[in-house]
This record gives sequence, C-alpha cells and structure tokens, in this order.
Amino acid sequence: MTFSSEPLAALLQELDQEGYAFTTVTPATHARVLARRPGRAASDLRDIFGWSMPFTRDLLPGDLFDLLREGGALDESSGTCRSLVRVSSLSGRLFLHSAFPTDDEDSVFFGPDTYRFARFVEASAEDLETPRHLVDLGAGAGPGGISAAGLLEPETISLVDINPRALALACANAMAAGLEVETIEGGLEQVEGDIDLIIANPPFIADPKGRNYRDGGEMLGAGVSLDWARQSLGRLGEGGTMLLYTGSPIIAGEDRLLGALSELADEAGASLRYEELDPDIFGEELEQPVYADAGADRIAAVGAILRKE
Repeated sequence: MTFSSEPLAALLQELDQEGYAFTTVTPATHARVLARRPGRAASDLRDIFGWSMPFTRDLLPGDLFDLLREGGALDESSGTCRSLVRVSSLSGRLFLHSAFPTDDEDSVFFGPDTYRFARFVEASAEDLETPRHLVDLGAGAGPGGISAAGLLEPETISLVDINPRALALACANAMAAGLEVETIEGGLEQVEGDIDLIIANPPFIADPKGRNYRDGGEMLGAGVSLDWARQSLGRLGEGGTMLLYTGSPIIAGEDRLLGALSELADEAGASLRYEELDPDIFGEELEQPVYADAGADRIAAVGAILRKE
C-alpha cells in the first residue's frame, strides 16, 4: 500500500490540535507494554497511534478516520481497524513512522536513537552557520532534517533515502511542520548542486535479517557509517560539515570506528570531533553470535563532526 502525504500531513495537524503526544520506546519495551494488555482493543488516541493497538471504528473521530484511510494508512482487513503508522512527539513536533512491529524490509523506524540523534544535531547546530543546502542522508521519516531545518533555516532541504515509503512519510512530516523540502530516492549521487551540511543517522546493527533500515553491514554494523562519511567528505566543499550520529561496537575496549574515521579525516583533509554520547545501547544485541564471537563489550552511541578544511 502506498502512503499519500497530503492527508497524512493533515492527520498530524489534527492530532496536534487534539493535544496528542507520545514518546516512542524501544521495540523490546513496546512489546512488554503490549504484553500487559493481551487481546485488548485501543481505548484512546495514544493506543491507536502510539501503541499500534487495534481499534473499533467508533473510537476514532470521523475526520481522523477519513484522513487515515485517504493516506493509505488504515488496515481494515481483520474485522477491526489498525493504523499502519505511529505518531511520535519530538522537539515540539509530531512525526509519522511505521506501526509496531517494524519487521518489514521497508519499515520506517523511529525510536530512542531518533531522540539521541535529534539532541546531537540540536547541540551541534549551535556552532554552525546557516547552510545554503542541508542534506539529511538516510532520512527515514525525516526527523533529523526537519529538526535541523527548524534551527538553521537553510535555503534548500534535501531528504534522501532508498525507501519510497519513508520518503512519503518524510514529505507528510515536513508539510505538517510547514517546511518545503525535496525528497530524493537514492543516495548522495542523486543530489544535485553544492552541499555544505550533511546530517546522517545510518543503520548500525549487525542484523541477521539484513533489513535496510537496521543493518549496518561490515565492522559489526559500523561499515555503513564509515562509507557514508567517506561519500559525504567527497561531496562537501571547503568548510562543509557532516554531523554523523551512529553506534559503534567496542571490542576489548577499542572503538574501531573512531580509528577508521580518524584515518578517513586525515586522508580527506578534514577535522574530526568525536564524542561517546551513551556508553551502552542495544545491549540485547550482544547475545547475537556475530557480536559474541568478536568479543564485543558493548555498543556505544557516538556523535562525529567532520569538517572539510
């Protein structure tokens, strides 16, 4: 099913007027909360759009129901209704993303990492000048780019992703925020013109299912982050900046992503500022054989600022 951005943007605006708010948790926590209410239907808007619970037609006001259906985000196949999108709060705005569980290849993820990413971008923006062209690489639902645009007010905002479902939701999120953006299906090679700021929150888990929104490839999931940094430094002009939020596996006390990024920065004539933002995230992933066999101690959330000199 294809999402339609315009009615979904209107849905967000209606929910905002209703005072709706929801903080999205990890999938494991979400599952635990639902396990307390087995077989129960939704009783309010948070149950419908936050906890992804089934609901009866009469629970949702007519205008919201119609917008959800027009947006291609209503599942009526099981005798009850279910929203195919969740709506989460971030930095005073509402954002659409995929309903729970996010098991499909084209799921659009939003969770605790999104909040950490947004905080990293907001903190880093204090030291940046207004960019002419902001690119959110691997934008997903667009929370990073939309949050950064609200702070920096760039002339051009490009939200880039390989997932068309993500771009449809990113477009709706931008419309609801009153921002004009261009959405680009693909990678940096599809972005035209000069770029002076790239932000990115790449997938960074060694995912046995190989899901694009989650699998970070080689280096125990850090490979995509390194590759995106290399691509970005190749596109940025003098004084251009990349803000990279990602996860790095720590093996026997060593952060190998830090070492690889330091080498890359030296080769590209760029400076690197690197900070460990959270020492231990997604600890359950360490039970996977790929992490256990490598002797990974932990997965750290890290923020890197690469600037072309």
